Amino acid sequence: MPSQTCNANWDRAHSQLPKTFMNGVILDADSLGLGMDLSPITTQLSGWSVYAATPQEDLFDRIETAEVVLTNKVILSRTALRHAKRLKHISVMATGTNNIDLAAASEQGISVSNAAGYATPSVSQHVLTLMLNLATNMPRYLQDTQAGQWQKSPVFCRLDHPIIELSGKTLGIIGLGELGLAVGKLATAFGMTVIAASAQAIPSSAPTPTNIVRCDLPTLLQRADVVSLHCPLTTDTEHLIDAASLAVMKPSAFLINTARGALVDSQALLDALEAGHIAGAAVDVLAIEPPTLQEALLQIHRPNLLITPHNAWGALESRQRLIQQMADNIRGFCANTPVRQVNAAGPLKHS
Repeated sequence: MPSQTCNANWDRAHSQLPKTFMNGVILDADSLGLGMDLSPITTQLSGWSVYAATPQEDLFDRIETAEVVLTNKVILSRTALRHAKRLKHISVMATGTNNIDLAAASEQGISVSNAAGYATPSVSQHVLTLMLNLATNMPRYLQDTQAGQWQKSPVFCRLDHPIIELSGKTLGIIGLGELGLAVGKLATAFGMTVIAASAQAIPSSAPTPTNIVRCDLPTLLQRADVVSLHCPLTTDTEHLIDAASLAVMKPSAFLINTARGALVDSQALLDALEAGHIAGAAVDVLAIEPPTLQEALLQIHRPNLLITPHNAWGALESRQRLIQQMADNIRGFCANTPVRQVNAAGPLKHS
């Protein structure tokens, strides 16, 4: 779609703020949701082009004269970066930077910054929401009630589907970083015991709270009533949860994945649910997003498989924090005081 020149839309107050005379481009603004206030970003530079989305065939033209680029999921490969002769800074509107060729950016002296910790409250409450929906069979009860089943009940209530309490159960966290710690804190408030995979199995720089016990991954999978994934996707963690992992989990256990889709072998998960090796699963992420029509997890409705559309991070407050972090990244770049820089780009040059 045509670009939207942000200068023309600034209000008078914003137009009076000092700006650095550079051209910026936002490649996929719609990934932040509609109606977001982008003024913290657009007041940083003198000129902006904002695109709802950027198909690959339009990418080169849109970054050709840009000095600052913001992207969420648009891929900036070595070839694309070579085409962006004036590019000096990339700010990734997400924590993951796997869509950027960081080595190529460093070679060209392009600094790359990302976002960090902006969605912790939103994601952690989403994890608990998924856990609670599985534990209470909430989707089934809501569906039954809408279908008129309560009206047909011979007694005052319906207890057609099992309901369990989280209190007294064990949560196993794989990836005890900021998000894992936040989920653990909420689970503790529900009366759960929290264990976490050892740092040797899943590296983590976070100190372990005294109320969380570390154990090796096989032990965690065997002990946990709920397993929640919060680790990055790497060559070592791809399909971390496979058929062998699912086979050692309790038949009554739930699996939660709000991290990266490819951490779980989808076919192995379907087989485990079908065979009753685990009681249920809830995922907010898939290996390919948006999913294709052939996505195996979406082919057949399964009451014990809950799938949300990668919106765990999507609370309005979290998205506005993300925008503020992008503004901070640009401000730090312009002042030669990098913020959240993830590559070694050498001295920053603004001329």
